[in-house]
Amino acid sequence: MAEQLPISINPLDPEEFRAQAHRMVDFIADYYEKVETYPVLSQVQPGDLRSHLPKSAPYRPESLDSILGDVRSCIIPGMTHWLSPSFFAFFPATVSTGAFLGEMLCTCFNSVGFTWLASPAATELEMVVMDWLARMLKLPKSFMFAGTGGGVIQNTTSESILVTLVAARDRAFDSIGIESLRKLVVYGSDQTHSAFTKTCKLAGIHPCNIRSIPTSFHTHFALSHVLFRKVVEADVAAGLVPLYVCATVGTTSTTAIDPVEQLVDVANEFNMWLHVDAAYGGSACICPEFRHYLNGVERADSLSLSPHKWLLSYLDCCCLWVKKPGSLVRALSTNPEYLRNRPSESESVVDYKDWQVGTGRRFKSLRLWLVLRSYGVANLQGHIRSDMRMAKLFEGFVKSDRRFEIVVPRLFALVCFRFIPCRRARPGKADAINRKLLEWVNSTGRVYMTHTVVGGVYVLRFAVGATLTEERHVVAAWNLIKEGADSLLKSAHSTCNE
Repeated sequence: MAEQLPISINPLDPEEFRAQAHRMVDFIADYYEKVETYPVLSQVQPGDLRSHLPKSAPYRPESLDSILGDVRSCIIPGMTHWLSPSFFAFFPATVSTGAFLGEMLCTCFNSVGFTWLASPAATELEMVVMDWLARMLKLPKSFMFAGTGGGVIQNTTSESILVTLVAARDRAFDSIGIESLRKLVVYGSDQTHSAFTKTCKLAGIHPCNIRSIPTSFHTHFALSHVLFRKVVEADVAAGLVPLYVCATVGTTSTTAIDPVEQLVDVANEFNMWLHVDAAYGGSACICPEFRHYLNGVERADSLSLSPHKWLLSYLDCCCLWVKKPGSLVRALSTNPEYLRNRPSESESVVDYKDWQVGTGRRFKSLRLWLVLRSYGVANLQGHIRSDMRMAKLFEGFVKSDRRFEIVVPRLFALVCFRFIPCRRARPGKADAINRKLLEWVNSTGRVYMTHTVVGGVYVLRFAVGATLTEERHVVAAWNLIKEGADSLLKSAHSTCNE
């Protein structure tokens, strides 16, 4: 039974906070130190946690000892450990001491910075940090506060797409009228993030007008600008109005890179808004050798990337830059009497409430500020290059084993591969054995990977990038994969002989 304390409340006594926070930091540091020992993928069954916790909140306060005891016995076993060095699934959610300290400060101040006046430092630090990161990416000044644009920290890529889509929609209404909503068409590829369709529906785009243009092995699953043009021209001929295209730098399935330079030619010709979703791949572009992946962005309307995926900043952090902030403000601005103030009405300040869906916002720029200051550009570049080297190492392992094949060229720190013990196996049989291999590997709890399907082919994904991952973890993962392949090989040979 949990230890209960007398009924009293002093929610923020500085000395009690000091003592309990020290204990919590020790608990967190111990978790980070031990995270490698936990099963990466949680082994619990649905409903496990609910069966262990009471149905009602406690009437009397409970001690921190009791709470942490439940974290150890109930919460941690039910976690899939994204910080494990053997987490190679999805894309990584990176962390760092600097970002954690920034999050502590963010929580400490509890600022609700919807307007400049509500917290001038929160607004202006975000402006500074967004320009810093823009310079690291060598973005043109048209995307910076130092120029004619600007940036904002959103929660997710979905929100970045939504707000830019709404801005594009309202811009179109100025010329064609709101009654033409059902004529508006938006474009992505079949590799564009699934959130794109969701955000388009939220913005009022008719589901029949959301184009998902097919990709293929021929283009390494990048969006063909030739096919894009054909689809747009067909829509125009049908009396529809092309509105918005989302180009991706580092798609979720395979990290394909859409040809921004060619796509923007089409977008500009038809007066479309072109957004570059560089949630994953964009961070790599702080390294000069990868910057060319953003070529053409200078002619785009907006760009977003997620530092929580690769720049050590913890969830959630999505940076959005726009060339014409006024487009966002016109579409999203609210001005109730209780928020009116002289600086805002002078139009000499930024009110970030008009750059996002919600009104309230946290002081998230502190996280990114501490990351950039604590590690510097050189170390962040080194971190990305290290992940690239480890992914290249794994890619070499795959290429050296004739039972495996690389499915698409590796561009970043994701390796897409398949187990093909028998080249004569029918596609369905090959997919089945890869499913079995993935299930076998993940069931051990020693590694966690995920899969995708591209071009009708079932593919295993190995994404390097967890903050604590070292070369030895990549080697161990490959050895485990080979062990799983060996255990399935007899079955695979039987499949070949059928």
